[in-house]
Amino acid sequence: MSALMALGCATAMQAADIKIKITKKYINFPISHKVDRKPMVLSVKGQDPCRFVIRLAEGEPDYWTFRDVSALKGKTVTLSYDGSEAALAKIYQDDRIAGEDEIYNEKYRPQYHFSTRRGWINDPNGLIYYKGKYHMYYQHNPMERDWENMHWGHTVSTDLVHWQEQPVAIHPDSVGTIFSGSAVIDYDNTAGFNGKNGEPALIAYYTAEHPKAQRQCMAYSLDEGQTFTKYSGNPVIDSHEKWQSHDTRDPKVFWYAPGKHWVMVVNERNGHSIYNSTDLKNWTYESHITGFWECPELFQLPVDGNPNNKKWVMWGASGTYMIGSFDGKKFTPELPKLCNLNGSAYAAQVFNNIPESDGRVIKMAWARVSFDDMPFNGCMLLPQEQILRTTNSGLRLVSRPVKEVDQLFDKVYSGGNLTAQQANDIMKRFDGNDVLRIHAKLHLTYATDAGFSYRGQRLVSYDMNGNRLNGEFYATDEPGSMDLDADIYVDRGVVEVYIDGGLFSYSMKRDVKSTNPEGYVFWGNNLELKNLEVYNVKSIWNNK
Repeated sequence: MSALMALGCATAMQAADIKIKITKKYINFPISHKVDRKPMVLSVKGQDPCRFVIRLAEGEPDYWTFRDVSALKGKTVTLSYDGSEAALAKIYQDDRIAGEDEIYNEKYRPQYHFSTRRGWINDPNGLIYYKGKYHMYYQHNPMERDWENMHWGHTVSTDLVHWQEQPVAIHPDSVGTIFSGSAVIDYDNTAGFNGKNGEPALIAYYTAEHPKAQRQCMAYSLDEGQTFTKYSGNPVIDSHEKWQSHDTRDPKVFWYAPGKHWVMVVNERNGHSIYNSTDLKNWTYESHITGFWECPELFQLPVDGNPNNKKWVMWGASGTYMIGSFDGKKFTPELPKLCNLNGSAYAAQVFNNIPESDGRVIKMAWARVSFDDMPFNGCMLLPQEQILRTTNSGLRLVSRPVKEVDQLFDKVYSGGNLTAQQANDIMKRFDGNDVLRIHAKLHLTYATDAGFSYRGQRLVSYDMNGNRLNGEFYATDEPGSMDLDADIYVDRGVVEVYIDGGLFSYSMKRDVKSTNPEGYVFWGNNLELKNLEVYNVKSIWNNK
């Protein structure tokens, strides 16, 4: 049987066009990185065409990607491809993803950090809690493992730990590809999109990336964020002319209760701009603050848990932040700029619509790490609770993993008052574990250079002379203290470290291909360990 016949009701129209009568759940695409990207258009009568580029394999594919077309059953899809008919003929539809049995079992797949089944991911987008579910949208290229074709991917969770991937939520169109943004629930129907039965619309804001300009657009969903209808009046903000800059992107929208209006923070040119709206469609520019780049965020936190003393936090993609006040129109910084994310972490966003009874501000960030030779690329860091804490150095933003992640860890060792050699003898039991959590309190005594390594890669490296922790300045909060508390999360391809309860945190790519025979090793002159805890880790993919 020919590949075209295997499509099921597929007929060749011309050199690189085929029609497919959708009878199955997925269309599977063969991908080869030995060929150049070429344009493809997927069109369905009565719908906007989806345009993307693809490395369609003519010979043996490196791997397969897929598109969920279950919503199109019974309809005819036309695939137009600016390439060879032989490559197009390899595409087929099925109720299974090609290579489905390997998903989540790949050699370098992270076991407790979210990664997508196939393709590329970066920034978390549209983080929102609704009807008992955490929705995480994200920048996604479903067509291959490298960046391109920005869509909004979609995954949901009831516990912030175990994620169920959903069909792609928002697709590129003639206005542009779908860059980063946020989502809100329009309970009061201010935009007029709510369903006839009173179901509030879930409204997404995103940047439409076009070679001529980046513009802010919106789309709404009446099925709890599964599918979206793009607003006919897009774009809602076109600030290219105002700023004379292509870079105007990443709208973060939230409700400002004291003023009874919506707020949008969007990165424009050299910082973040603030807009107001009462209907989510018409926006008025209010103010601008310089010194931030991409992926703005603005939220309020109690100081030291005191609900009567709250401050606002504004940050950008690189993890730099300012603490200050906000009157609904203008953010006023009260402290110098600081940094909360280090290493590979980037483009963090906090969840909207967390219930008041919960009270937490919860952040997700992208780990800018690559997974070589895998059919997926990129992952998210662990969800983190955000806290404002008074320290000896002043008010600081603390990040720590949410309590929900504790369910993944089983403590298998606990001890204290150990020499580095004694600790290393204990750690030899775990040399074969490439997924582990290690919580240690290091007493540096005479050690001017000390830390912790795995397979020769330094996961924690502290230089007391320069107060440099993995290359970044860090001084412990207690004056004169020679203790460093390190909570280390080792996963396949990525490592996260939280220092002193989250006052300092960072992440990095793990060298999974190291041939160094060493396992887990503490090192440093006269290093002591006041405490050492080791945890085995459960995979989040046990229930696929």
